[in-house]
Amino acid sequence: MSEFRNVTLDNGLQVVADIDNRGYSAAIGYFVRAGARDETDSESGLSHFLEHMMFKGTATRSASDVNRELDELGGQSNAYTSEEQTVYYAAVLPKYQRRMVDLLSDMMRPRLDASEFETERGVILEEIAKYEDQPPFGAFERVMECCYGPRGLGRRILGTTQSIESMHVDTMRNYFSTRYRPQNMVLAASGNVDFDDLVEQAGEATASWNDLVLPKPPSADDPDRLPEGVELNARLSIPDATQAYRVTLSGGPSMAAADRYAMRLLTSVIGDDGGSRLFWDLIDTGRAEIATLWPQEYADTGALFSYLVCSPEEMDSNIRLMNDAIDFVVREGIKQEELDQVINKTLAGVIMSSERPSQRLFGLGNHWLCCGEYRSTDELLDAYRAVDMAAIEDAARRYLCGEPTEVIAAASDEVVQAASL
Repeated sequence: MSEFRNVTLDNGLQVVADIDNRGYSAAIGYFVRAGARDETDSESGLSHFLEHMMFKGTATRSASDVNRELDELGGQSNAYTSEEQTVYYAAVLPKYQRRMVDLLSDMMRPRLDASEFETERGVILEEIAKYEDQPPFGAFERVMECCYGPRGLGRRILGTTQSIESMHVDTMRNYFSTRYRPQNMVLAASGNVDFDDLVEQAGEATASWNDLVLPKPPSADDPDRLPEGVELNARLSIPDATQAYRVTLSGGPSMAAADRYAMRLLTSVIGDDGGSRLFWDLIDTGRAEIATLWPQEYADTGALFSYLVCSPEEMDSNIRLMNDAIDFVVREGIKQEELDQVINKTLAGVIMSSERPSQRLFGLGNHWLCCGEYRSTDELLDAYRAVDMAAIEDAARRYLCGEPTEVIAAASDEVVQAASL
């Protein structure tokens, strides 16, 4: 059986672990409350840019040293940035726990060298250009901006070309000093972990982290002015697109909402990418390439996304079919056998994910950073088993009846205008 343990160090860093000494590996990661929603206009894209810079060397390791040591330790290591956090993680053999904690902790205090900053700026700009040149051509970012506004949750994780081009290394240094403080971070671990040693080592490695000078807050954004490079047009004309792309966003349960389990199951019945109602109505029939529906949970709110990809000529009829399928569930509900089937499928997925320390790490670190709450695998399984038809009906009425924000990307304005009629 696994064991949960947590300690808050004197400097404010929280150390949490889901320990299972039967495993053959350990996963370790720093979770930082630094995401796109924390940025100002002058900092747009900084959380992600900074994530790249954390691999570019420290006071004791060069960039090549960091990457060489990551390779030497084997396993898997990476990082990612979201709307609400930046995460640096690795999965290693237990005997390398100390070396990996030492390396990750050192990386959390980067040099932020000006020349490396300029080099990486070009990498980020290439990443933005590549992303905007691939389907669905920025439609997900645009629907977030149109729904939430271009700031907060609506701010682009990569930033804009304009914000990255105008970024100064001192802006990054100030942002780092503000966000990468121990009170704003969680060190999480899962699997075959020596927790007492982890806490002792973390205390030593992070003892001076509060020595960072807290800079003055950046200038407040002008709410009457759009950030440079941002448009709120819900129709994207993509000259070379052969398919049409539709993304919608409406309200959903937050990361701490009691009905999030019911909503996950309900959207799986309606719009999972295999075996759902939308799959059989639109994908299996050849009407669409993609037709999905899923919830996205944040710390204080939630979103319900849908995504439709099909030929431009089929877009209008497919939108009607998707809307009809959702409306039917609101009116008539789902069948008990559908609920039983999706619960069984979900339970199997939870159990299989729990066998991998890296998967448990993400759930542990994300939820602890955002909510300060831990749920064991057994508690998670029980939460899904407890969902009944009444909970599904309540979730459908609460989250499926709103008018969603819609963005359509296609080859011509005529197509996207016709599709929205």
